[in-house]
Amino acid sequence: MARREEKRNLETIPVGSLGIIPLEGCKSLGEKVDRFLVKWRTERESEHKASLAFAGYQRDSYILNAHVPRFGSGEAKGIILESVRGTDLYILVDVANYSLTYSLGGHENHMSPDDHYQDLKRIIAAVGGKARRITVIMPYLYESRQHKRTARESLDCALALQEMVAMGVDNILTFDAHDPRVQNAIPLHGFETVQPAYQFIKGLLNHVKELQIDSEHMMVISPDEGGMNRAIYMANVLGLDMGMFYKRRDYTRIVNGRNPIVAHEFLGTSVEGKDMLIIDDMISSGESVLEVAAELKKRKAKNVFICATFGLFTSGLDRFEKAYEDGIIDKVLTTNLIYQTPELLSKEWYINCDMSKYIAYLIDTLNHDASISDLLNPNERIQSFVARYKSGELDYLA
Repeated sequence: MARREEKRNLETIPVGSLGIIPLEGCKSLGEKVDRFLVKWRTERESEHKASLAFAGYQRDSYILNAHVPRFGSGEAKGIILESVRGTDLYILVDVANYSLTYSLGGHENHMSPDDHYQDLKRIIAAVGGKARRITVIMPYLYESRQHKRTARESLDCALALQEMVAMGVDNILTFDAHDPRVQNAIPLHGFETVQPAYQFIKGLLNHVKELQIDSEHMMVISPDEGGMNRAIYMANVLGLDMGMFYKRRDYTRIVNGRNPIVAHEFLGTSVEGKDMLIIDDMISSGESVLEVAAELKKRKAKNVFICATFGLFTSGLDRFEKAYEDGIIDKVLTTNLIYQTPELLSKEWYINCDMSKYIAYLIDTLNHDASISDLLNPNERIQSFVARYKSGELDYLA
């Protein structure tokens, strides 16, 4: 993988000097990404390294010094403390990091997605149009759950995308967007939604031994009709069958602004004795996915693994702990694209899928203006990894 990337990247001149600004909520992820880039660019050999086009190509760090100080009233400003003129700039933001706080009239206030998004705009404004190109890497797409209009309501995600491009953002990179069609709001600008399917498979196979990856012993499950595409992709690359649940609702009543779910109905072949791979874009409270897991267990499924790009866990971890103790779930896999609590990372049933190397590949490739198509479709790498697992080469990693 690394060798293929290096060879491709050397054929093109960088768009501009690379600069990364991870906002406060995304600092640890940004630092990991930076370490990969520093390592690769130090080792990379090129006959053009001495040329002007490669000026500043090798550095001790590509992170630019920027921060967003706040006043006692809760207001803030974005400051960049070094030059960004002519830079190919990548701004990383985690809008779901609620662990950060600031003082608001003497009270401690936790940062909401709105606060993080506002800070992103402040940094873009501080750039002042001097960068060569601005790419925003926003793993959890801001307001992505408010992506369509079904009544007289706001279209927050589309508005945010339009606002960013109006401020001079050229490309937006996100992961597993709730509905990728939201990019229709900015048809003339770059928008990529990346699936972490490879990292899920890698995380699972590195931690769980003796899985039989075939349609006789394993099945991919979509917990609702909205997530069908990602489940179909996973089932196809692994050569597995697929099943789906749909929510049967009571349309005669409205509770908390929505029609209550009466039951989760299953569509698919028998799950008896098979390992289940439930795949979704996010775990919010977790209620829905745990109900699906319980339904599968009722149907005599063997092991249940839950893969979700974003683990929000808005109602805490207790219900997952109980489900694990009761034998309803075996492992939960989420990524480090958003904030993870130390408590979550310590859980026996949790597998953390690190995305920093993948983001570093994306930044490195885009900085060279090379195609990222093979990074967006990891089928080849998945097949190679599964083959190594089946031949017993991964035992040392488990």
